[in-house]
Amino acid sequence: MFGEVLDGAFRTVRRNAAAMFGSAVLVEVLRAGAGAAMVPWITNFMARTATIGSRPSTTELNDMMSQFLAYMGISLGASLVVGFLSAILQGVMAVPVARSVLNRTTRFKMMWSLAKGRIWTLAGIGALMILGYTALAAVGVGLAIVLAMAAGAAGFFFAFIVGLGLLALGAWLFIKVSVAPAAAVVEDIGAVQALTRSWNLTRFNWWRILGITVVAAILVGVISQVVMIPIQFGMQMIVLTVAPHGGLNEAMAGITAVTLAGLAVGALVGALGFAFQTSVSSLLYMDLRMRHEGLDVELLRLLETGADPDGIPGRFGAPAR
Repeated sequence: MFGEVLDGAFRTVRRNAAAMFGSAVLVEVLRAGAGAAMVPWITNFMARTATIGSRPSTTELNDMMSQFLAYMGISLGASLVVGFLSAILQGVMAVPVARSVLNRTTRFKMMWSLAKGRIWTLAGIGALMILGYTALAAVGVGLAIVLAMAAGAAGFFFAFIVGLGLLALGAWLFIKVSVAPAAAVVEDIGAVQALTRSWNLTRFNWWRILGITVVAAILVGVISQVVMIPIQFGMQMIVLTVAPHGGLNEAMAGITAVTLAGLAVGALVGALGFAFQTSVSSLLYMDLRMRHEGLDVELLRLLETGADPDGIPGRFGAPAR
């Protein structure tokens, strides 16, 4: 049931905190590191913008635009790398989730030892997902440009409609392949086969998976905001108190300090959220196999016999597809 999935996800993260939270921190540290590397550039950009008058020259505008485009390109590249690593980690963290179904805890070293043979497969899944979403985004941008050039002002309206359609298509595809990383690790199958398995398992369950996934994301977002808002407010008050009448350099230094501190706290909060959402996704995968294939009966038999205590439950009984 819906509540059982969320409760199971919380309990899984709590019981396997070292494996799940510790691994999630690695990705979030990379994300925060990428953001921290951009902080000096952003503060410099803001400082230069503040010094430009109300009527900047063409050279100044071109320089600012080139810097902005470079920033957007670097940010997009960093996002793709983090998304790629997140897909890998999502599959690796399916190990403690599958074991938690039988009330078995998983240590950090054990989790990576059991999943190490599937890293390249998970990398392939991440690459295929990124290529698919990038192609979808490219199609959307291309259609928007063509419609805007062909139909003038009305083209922007049609481009907006097309954008909404592509956004809906992206959400549909995301749900259809959402359990592929877990399938690849638990069932020990290839990247394409894992995507096919996810596609088949989510059949007739799309809306249910979407609802649980959205609620989990909203829950993580609300908790993150509850934690981050007072912290950010407190850091900003410190900056205003320490240097209330400072110049531009003091203001930029304060903004840099607040931003870096926010990134550090955000990495910890984001790691908890990522571990929880990954746990929800992996539990949905196990649930789908129970509904479609009777996996629960085999898991009960495994629990009664106590066989394979250090393995991954669910690797047996998966049909070849």
